[in-house]
Amino acid sequence: MFLDLLLGATIVAAVPTNVERDASPIIAVSGRVPQTAGAAILNPFVSFSIEFSSFPDFAGNSSLPNKFSKSLLDNLGKLQGGKPHIRVGGNTQDLALYDPDLKTGIQGTYVPAVSEDYPSIISYGPSYFESYSTLPGVKFSHGFNMGKNGTAGMDNLIATVPLACKALKNGKLAYWEIGNEPDLFKTTRPNSVRPTSWTESDYVTEWLAKAQVIKRQLKKSCPEMATDAEYKYLAPSFAGTKNSLDPLKTWQSGLDTDHNVGLNSMHNYIGGADQPGVTLRHTLMNHTSTTHSVDQHAKLSQELNTQGLTKDIPYILGETNSLYHQGKPGLSNSFGAALWVVDFNLYCASQSIQRTHMHQGTDYRYASWQPVQTNKTTIGTKAPYYGNAMVAAMLKSNKESDDVQVVNLPLSEETEAAYAAYVNGHLARIAVVNLQEYNYTTSDSDSDSDSLSDSPSDSTQRPVAKYSFQIPATLAKSLSVQRLIANGSDAITGITWDGWSYNYELQGGKPVRQSNVTIGESLSVSKKGMIEIEVPYSSGAMINL
Repeated sequence: MFLDLLLGATIVAAVPTNVERDASPIIAVSGRVPQTAGAAILNPFVSFSIEFSSFPDFAGNSSLPNKFSKSLLDNLGKLQGGKPHIRVGGNTQDLALYDPDLKTGIQGTYVPAVSEDYPSIISYGPSYFESYSTLPGVKFSHGFNMGKNGTAGMDNLIATVPLACKALKNGKLAYWEIGNEPDLFKTTRPNSVRPTSWTESDYVTEWLAKAQVIKRQLKKSCPEMATDAEYKYLAPSFAGTKNSLDPLKTWQSGLDTDHNVGLNSMHNYIGGADQPGVTLRHTLMNHTSTTHSVDQHAKLSQELNTQGLTKDIPYILGETNSLYHQGKPGLSNSFGAALWVVDFNLYCASQSIQRTHMHQGTDYRYASWQPVQTNKTTIGTKAPYYGNAMVAAMLKSNKESDDVQVVNLPLSEETEAAYAAYVNGHLARIAVVNLQEYNYTTSDSDSDSDSLSDSPSDSTQRPVAKYSFQIPATLAKSLSVQRLIANGSDAITGITWDGWSYNYELQGGKPVRQSNVTIGESLSVSKKGMIEIEVPYSSGAMINL
């Protein structure tokens, strides 16, 4: 049954019973955390990276804070037990120069030859730092410009440290960061900022020197933030594991010589917006594609640990999202991308990647929300945000000291994924994501089409897959179910998590329960601990113990 909701979009009002596939082979789920689980995640796990030039749009300023962003972050904080951390950085971090006389927070000029999505000539003034005061309870990482070299670069660094530290006093600081994706500094054309001879050792020498400059400035302006406990960095912030600087050689060259790297931060994108052959079915809604992308980080993390280079330094993705170059319309902003968000983030957690910062920017196609109205994009909550919500709920902790671990539960098809979450060693939740593409604008659930039309087709009833799990029979007799659902993988509106809409048009991003969505489902557990759940194609479900 389908009912109209908001702007002509539709949402599923009840779970269909058109079972397309019989129950999967029984998946045994341990009641106690197995050795195959990932390391305990950091709290919060669900976090964001916001483009340096877009940060004032997302946060607002002291006179006009962005209440929409605040509501969306508050929602996730309640779902996961801690508000997301925000890393302020990205490509424009290394393009922005401080201007003490600038009357506005930021001023940017777009150069289409460089990018049509963000300004590449950027000045920012003292009021830029007001944006750090608008989101109560959120911790931030501030990115310093490393790309600008010479006297101008050093003057810029020295001038901004006092402003940044004063803005981030009183518990707002998470980490500092020096440079964004320096492993691309000598290869990005036409704007390479280092010579081709620049090596891992050269990078480390420069990074250590600039970190020492920052610490000296902190001692002058904010001495309480220069202590060993408070003074930590995200590093090396490389774009990937196989670019012009090798992360393993970088750590071997002494990146943590001064013992000030707090998190081993790397970046990852599943593919490129302009790469040939990128589709929902084969790129985003594809568990194999996701595992291949994440496994390179898991392998690097294991090698670093084996060599004793990152002892007690958690591995995170400090910037990540679906398709680099800010995403692709019809893919990165679709419900299929929300399902990818769930699969990708939970797989990361299962592979000991302990936090992810999903990258955001004004007018970016893969953004979880558009913070302001522009001539390109309507303000509003986007599909990926609902994936963030399910991940947050799956990884919920009741107190900061809780250990939350995730196990990947392998399934037979690359169009499905399942995970178990353990809290303090005990099974707490099971998530299932069906990635079989079901486009509500076409009648063929196997279609490779990534186009969107204005109205749904007269398609047959939505197929459903059954999943069977066996848990210890003593754990529970009845389990509750929450669902991530929309009309199909190509939907860009009408999405709910557990019946909640976070649409801007309703209450500015605050949760609003939709009366035409089934909630309060329960599953019975057999005497042998068997449970079965039906999951419509292109949807997700979470079972709560």
